Amino acid sequence: MSSRMEAGVGLPDAEGARSASGATNARDLRKALKAGAAGTPPHDESSAAETPLPASDAFPAALREALGRRGLSLERVSERLRARGIGVSQATLSSWQRGRSQPERARSLRAVEVLEEILDLPGGALRSLLGPRRPRGRVAPARGEGAALQVLGEDSVVEKALGERFRHFNQETGSLLIHDVVTLGASGTLSNLTTTNVLRANRAGADRALFVLSFDDEQAEPLDIRVTSGRLGEATYLKGLKSLVLEIHFGRELAKLDTTVVSYAVDVSPSREPATHYERWSRANLHEYLQQVFFHPDALPSGCRRYFRDQVGSPPRAQRRISMNDSHSTHVLASRCKPGVHGVAWDFDTGE
Repeated sequence: MSSRMEAGVGLPDAEGARSASGATNARDLRKALKAGAAGTPPHDESSAAETPLPASDAFPAALREALGRRGLSLERVSERLRARGIGVSQATLSSWQRGRSQPERARSLRAVEVLEEILDLPGGALRSLLGPRRPRGRVAPARGEGAALQVLGEDSVVEKALGERFRHFNQETGSLLIHDVVTLGASGTLSNLTTTNVLRANRAGADRALFVLSFDDEQAEPLDIRVTSGRLGEATYLKGLKSLVLEIHFGRELAKLDTTVVSYAVDVSPSREPATHYERWSRANLHEYLQQVFFHPDALPSGCRRYFRDQVGSPPRAQRRISMNDSHSTHVLASRCKPGVHGVAWDFDTGE
C-alpha cells in the first residue's frame, strides 16, 4: 500500500466550515468521516449551491452532471455520436466538459443537440448554456489546474475527490517546506502519517489550505485526525476513491508572501497487505522536502531506496539505495525539488 499527499493549497472561493482549535474531537471527526463516505460534506454548502455559475462554467458543469447522471463514459458517448454520423472524439468531449474549449462550429453545435438526446435532456438544455464565441486556439486551464495535470495526468483520483474545486487548486498559497513522518505497524502496514507544511501566500487574503491523502487499499481508512497547527474545517473520507480530503484553516488571513505552518496527524486502520512505498506529489518547486519512515522492530525491511517520478504512475527513476539507522528508520532529504513525485520504497523479505 502507498499513500500520496499533495502540498497544501489555498481555495479562494471555498465555503466557511466548522472548525475547532487544537486536536479534533475523535467522536465528531468520525461523524464527519461517515458523512463524507455517504457523499454528504460535513459542512453546509447550500449557499454555494444557490450561487449561479458564470456563463463560461455553466455549459461544462451541466455536461459533467448529465454524463454522471446517465453513467456514460466519454468513449460510449463518442460511439453513440458516431453512430448518428457525427464524429466527435473523446478528447474533444473531455475538453468540453472541462471548460477548456466549447462547441462553436456548425458540426459541433449539431453534436450538442444530439448530446441532449443521448443524455435525455430537454431540447436546448445544453446549447442555451454556451457562452460567447471564444478566441480561436486552445483554452489553457487555470494556472493551478494546468500544473497539477502535468503531474497527476487526466482524471486523477485527486481531481475526482475535489470536483469543481480542482480548477482553483493552488491559487492562494504554495508550499515551501514539507516534512512527512510515516510510521508502520507490526504487520508492516501504514499506521500513522504526520505532516508539517510551511506555506507562503501568493496573494493577500489566503486563510485555508486543502490536502488530499489517497490509499491503495480500501481497507486502510482514517481512524482519527489531529490538527496541531491550524484548525480543521473539513474531513471527508471518500471510500469509493480511497481518499481523504482535509481542509485546514490558518486561523488568520495572510498578507501576500506571508507564511504559515500547518501540522496534522492521521491514524490509519491496518490494510490487507504491508505497505511498499510512500510518495508525495507536488506541482510546484519545493525549497525542501524531508520524508522519514519508521519501521516496527517486528517488520523490518530488507532494503530501502528513494526515487523520483515525473508524473504519478510513471516509471520511477533516479533510484538510489538508502540506509536504515538504529531507530529502525530511514529518511530522504531533497532540496530545491522540482515538480513531480518524490518517494521512498522498501522491500520485506517474504521468505520462510
